[in-house]
Amino acid sequence: MDNKLEAKIANEVSRIDKLLNDSGLLFEVCAAREPDFIEISAAALTLHSFYNGLENIILLIVKNIDGAVEQDSQWHKFLFEQAFKANAKRTALFRADLKEALESYLYFRHFVRHSYGSELDWDRLRPLVEKIREVWDATKADLNNFRQNN
Repeated sequence: MDNKLEAKIANEVSRIDKLLNDSGLLFEVCAAREPDFIEISAAALTLHSFYNGLENIILLIVKNIDGAVEQDSQWHKFLFEQAFKANAKRTALFRADLKEALESYLYFRHFVRHSYGSELDWDRLRPLVEKIREVWDATKADLNNFRQNN
């Protein structure tokens, strides 16, 4: 992997770390009591931004190493699938056991992009908020492994 791509990936990782660190108090409030509309909206934006950052990383890798990105209406899903597949140019980005967890954030990001804030449901957000740090730690470990081996 060239230094320019490595720097771009490191920047995205740093931005996700900052996002989750900055959201710590929000997550504490959400864990302590049922969040209100403003807190639910903030949590939804955090989840959206989290997956957006992951997708930025996947896109960087697929564009720069694989050389092409699918351009149809399902490109987000196609890109997601590429992250779990090795090819002649690189190893898979993530282990298969992360797929279900990360897919939940992909689907939630899609929901947020195509709905109104008043349609957000805490019961839908709660498991994503509760697991985000664990999922990010596992994802970041896989990314670090990928960066060392490609």
